[in-house]
Amino acid sequence: MMLLYQDLQDYGSGFLTAAIIVLGITVLTIVLSWVFGLLAALAKRSHIVALRKIAEFYIWFIRGTPALIQVFIIYFGLPQFGLSFSPFFAGVIALALNGGAYVAEIIRTGLNAIPKSQIETSYALGMSKSDVMRRIILPQVFRIILPSLTNEAISALKNTSLLSTITVMDVTLYAQTIISSTFRPFEFYIAASVIYLVMTTLLTRLTGWLERRQERYV
Repeated sequence: MMLLYQDLQDYGSGFLTAAIIVLGITVLTIVLSWVFGLLAALAKRSHIVALRKIAEFYIWFIRGTPALIQVFIIYFGLPQFGLSFSPFFAGVIALALNGGAYVAEIIRTGLNAIPKSQIETSYALGMSKSDVMRRIILPQVFRIILPSLTNEAISALKNTSLLSTITVMDVTLYAQTIISSTFRPFEFYIAASVIYLVMTTLLTRLTGWLERRQERYV
């Protein structure tokens, strides 16, 4: 008990700082992945062949390669072409691109679930294409895909642990730093696991609240 109390005094603030970094990366990743996913989903449905091909290649490449390799490409590979990012922003970009491909497929599934008759009726009433998308399609799609987006958001949070490989001081790397000096891997990997469990549980509760709120308007 005394040892645990001493550990909290010595390392608690560091774990808290690392958790805040993880949450910041997660929020940015979720927002950007939704933007990338929406753009890719719309591009895949576009009548412009070039846009469709780009979106198809993006989704195919991202879903077919490991997320860790994608992180390395952004952080280690792009500087070869003059594009350098800090570990934090390289990690956000890589995870957002990774999540965006999965979000695109989630959105595509939601778009396919909207009856074509609703869209045709909206056009018949004189609504523009942008109004139909903004007022008719997207609100319904969001309700349909929210559970899947919840799972993707949780994956984004857990994937932040990959960024320890490019020196982002997240919970994982902070735990590894402590372990290298204390030689107590079990305790500190368990501590890191508990922190991730708390964050994923809170995120699950938040998205569950959003789902219940959406159901009131169905």
